[in-house]
Amino acid sequence: MPAARANEQLPAVKSYRDLRVWSASIDLAAECYTLTKTFPTSELYGLTSQIWRAATSVPANIAEGYGRGTRPGFVQFLRIAQGSLKELETHLVVAKRVEIISSALLAGILQKTDEAGAMLYSLIHKLQTKSEFRE
Repeated sequence: MPAARANEQLPAVKSYRDLRVWSASIDLAAECYTLTKTFPTSELYGLTSQIWRAATSVPANIAEGYGRGTRPGFVQFLRIAQGSLKELETHLVVAKRVEIISSALLAGILQKTDEAGAMLYSLIHKLQTKSEFRE
């Protein structure tokens, strides 16, 4: 991890891979890949590709933010991950609207995006409310 002032260092975890939110978002991305296997091939460069990108962007931004080595940098990338999560939800809603996925599939995966979003929010809040946090 890059050197940082003591008051900006990240929480005591050995790796971003130790974070539950990263693990949950990896699982979510894998589920999205499985889900899109049922999509029509005509959507390969449309919704399928957009879902893949948004889904993998969530854990990738968590990892990249952690790698920045400072609280402000980590928080910035956690917010980007939140944005990617909302983008993913939107693509999934569109997939339902154009009848590529069922309401039941959408509800199940949106529950997982809500859980990941709550974990992201909680982590951001914890990082920002630490007494030693400085921007």
